[in-house]
Amino acid sequence: MLTFPLPYRIRYATGSAWAKFNARLLRYVCKLEYRLEGAENIPQGAAIALCKHQSTYETLMLQDFLPPQVWVAKRELLFVPVFGWGLALLESIIIDRSAGRKAIEQLVAQGKQKLAKGRWIVIFPEGTRVNPGVKARYKMGGAILASQVDYPVLPIAHNAGEFWPKHSFIKYPGVVTFRIGKPVLYKGCKPEEIMREVENWIEAQVDELSDPARWKR
Repeated sequence: MLTFPLPYRIRYATGSAWAKFNARLLRYVCKLEYRLEGAENIPQGAAIALCKHQSTYETLMLQDFLPPQVWVAKRELLFVPVFGWGLALLESIIIDRSAGRKAIEQLVAQGKQKLAKGRWIVIFPEGTRVNPGVKARYKMGGAILASQVDYPVLPIAHNAGEFWPKHSFIKYPGVVTFRIGKPVLYKGCKPEEIMREVENWIEAQVDELSDPARWKR
């Protein structure tokens, strides 16, 4: 919060450093770490990352292996003490999900601006954390943005929820696997087709990575 009056690059570097510090703390204190598959698929320029959302863990680790990024987040998160204020300082794309079409228009307009500045857009298309083994509807915002820009989509699957469950203080030791797909340029495609393809890929990879025995801990 002390970086409030400073330029964006310093605010971002500070927030990113905090996330990376927590990544290393989790490794040494909780014996929880990750491996990365498909790192060669991460493009050099800006892109739209569509990521599975199971845990708090991935929100930290994406800072560890993706370039500078902004998140698309629901407005309610701004009211979470400290965390929400940090989201605002990092110039996240904050949307009111109850606004319907206006929320999508806001996402597209701000998304284009951020991408033009070279920043990645990170979207959790399920909209909230979803427990392992549970399926949730993927929302269309990311696909609509992808259909209108000359920037690729990078799908990301993982099994973080098996080690740091939703709403749980307990973190189980082990190795989370992040699997990154190939970047695909979808400009001009139908949003429904984009999201269907991305969802099918992510969910198939999550099924491969999952171990149902860990869900019952």
